[in-house]
Amino acid sequence: MWLYSIIMFLVGLAFVWCGIAIYRGNTDLIHSYHQTRVKDKSAYGKAFGKSMLVIAVGMLASGIINVCGSSEVFMIVAVVVLVVGIVTGLACIVAVQMKYNKGIF
Repeated sequence: MWLYSIIMFLVGLAFVWCGIAIYRGNTDLIHSYHQTRVKDKSAYGKAFGKSMLVIAVGMLASGIINVCGSSEVFMIVAVVVLVVGIVTGLACIVAVQMKYNKGIF
């Protein structure tokens, strides 16, 4: 399952890069449609970037757990950590959208 870990590390690093870029104010990485009613772009970018980092941490943790062992238990735990990270991150993104954009879309 090294391939799974490599993919999780690469995709997790891409999410880290995007999350940091958005956190630093590069909100152009977010589709303009999702920021039509955003007044405070700086706070929006910081909150959205943190949400992206939550997803990235879930991916990176899943990859690390998968490297720790090769049994089926490690594989199941890695997938559970991945799903929890993605669901938590998406919930954070929805909360950010509701707060700053007054709706999801």
